[in-house]
Amino acid sequence: MTSSAAASSLPTVHVKEKIELNDVEKQIFDRLLGTLRHFGLQNQLRVAGGWVRDKLLGKDCYDIDIALDNMLGSEFVDKVREYLLSVGEEAQGIAVIPSNPEQSKHLETARMRICDVWIDFVNLRCEEYSDNSRIPTTQKYGTAEEDAYRRDLTINSLFYNINTNLVEDYTKRGLEDLKCGRIVTPLPAKATFMDDPLRVLRAIRFGARFDFVLDEELKEAASCDDVKAALAAKISRERIGTEVDLMMSGNRPVKAMTYIWDLKLFWVVFNLPPKFEPALPEGCDRLCIANLDVTWNLIQLIGRSSFNDDQRRLSLFAAMFLPLRETIYKENKSKEIPVINFIFRDSLKRKTSDAETIVNVYRTLKKFLSLLPSLALNEDIKLTEVEWASELVDIPITSKLRVLTGFLLREIKDFWRVALMMSTLLYEIDSSEDLLNENFQLEKLKDIFKAAENTVLELDLEKVWEVKPLVNGKEIMNVLELKSGGPQVREWQQKLLAWQLAHPCGTAEECLDWMKQNHSKRVKKE
Repeated sequence: MTSSAAASSLPTVHVKEKIELNDVEKQIFDRLLGTLRHFGLQNQLRVAGGWVRDKLLGKDCYDIDIALDNMLGSEFVDKVREYLLSVGEEAQGIAVIPSNPEQSKHLETARMRICDVWIDFVNLRCEEYSDNSRIPTTQKYGTAEEDAYRRDLTINSLFYNINTNLVEDYTKRGLEDLKCGRIVTPLPAKATFMDDPLRVLRAIRFGARFDFVLDEELKEAASCDDVKAALAAKISRERIGTEVDLMMSGNRPVKAMTYIWDLKLFWVVFNLPPKFEPALPEGCDRLCIANLDVTWNLIQLIGRSSFNDDQRRLSLFAAMFLPLRETIYKENKSKEIPVINFIFRDSLKRKTSDAETIVNVYRTLKKFLSLLPSLALNEDIKLTEVEWASELVDIPITSKLRVLTGFLLREIKDFWRVALMMSTLLYEIDSSEDLLNENFQLEKLKDIFKAAENTVLELDLEKVWEVKPLVNGKEIMNVLELKSGGPQVREWQQKLLAWQLAHPCGTAEECLDWMKQNHSKRVKKE
């Protein structure tokens, strides 16, 4: 195979001449070689794939996969366990993960912990296929060369031979592609992807992670209808979701999602409900990428320390799907559900809390937008103009902003900065044309976000959702002379919380006195 990517466009990558083992790796490999000696085995033990690649790039990696030339992983793990026991070491956790060809997981994998590091053991593979299927009909022990050519990418086809301490490049191009920054498949790209369509997403993820160039033949194969159909039909949504999560949590999420969009895979990966109506506007996927791009750059400008890893990840998802924030679909022809729920629950099989958090972020955006002029620009706030605050008209004038912001943050909790960032985008960007044409300044967005964030911190609302009510429900019922709870109790709980937010140094007694006075006034009016 030859890559049509122009040589001048390829990055120059520093690749080490040989692999240097750290102390833990030496201890692990010594125990594996000790197992061979103890049982008189002639196996060649090879570390395969990502560990070899990362070590050659000078990066630490503890994702160690051992490839065996004439033994199943489960058999070898049993022997390692016996050897460790013979030298007085206790064998740590052992597990066997069965193969699942229907989901393109073709190998049984055995796992065990050695020196507190999980090690995977698999046999070298050589697969045979029927004419009309890419699920292997037979599997047998293969040679290292046969296995190398069955790998997803040339940069992942390298082996480190533990017996000889040498790097082995059986495709004759793994090292060269690593040095030149190329993402290429060892065999023809379409056949490689039809074998395991998830390799399309892995190629994209590694291309983005290392800032490598995707081979032109690879791109053509990835975007062809056969491969897209296979990716949609053959690969479990959990595996697709895991790859997407790795991309969004990685160092170049925008590049990864741009690859997905460029290869016309966006709605294959983030597929929508069947018979989804109405159709999304043309260019919606491009707008999703543009939102992601702006948010990623804004996070870098603001400083990553403002967000923890989960907040940053969900900020990127929330930004990318911002154009879909008001899009719903009907489940079973009746119940209306946000389409973002379907994408996270069904398309990506992510945890329910991810979808709930993003839907909640979208739900609070209008409230954030109504407060943003006051939070960021010191503009006066008028309760009559804040539709959702009508029940809080009794708030002291000097405390309006603290009370309203406090209620809002108690609603969104730890993800208030995510919601603030999304509302900042909506506040400053007037239209999709502005976003796509970049007719805005990131510095201005940053200034608005930081000003609003600083106001929240100055109001001492950072963890306001953890503040406990000064007056409990039983005390409210006593004042109202009620025997059970109900709407009146809930109404007063809100009013008392508003008083508490307006008087951060107030006591329970003062809060209760205020309630009694106001309740007495209301009774007299009635």
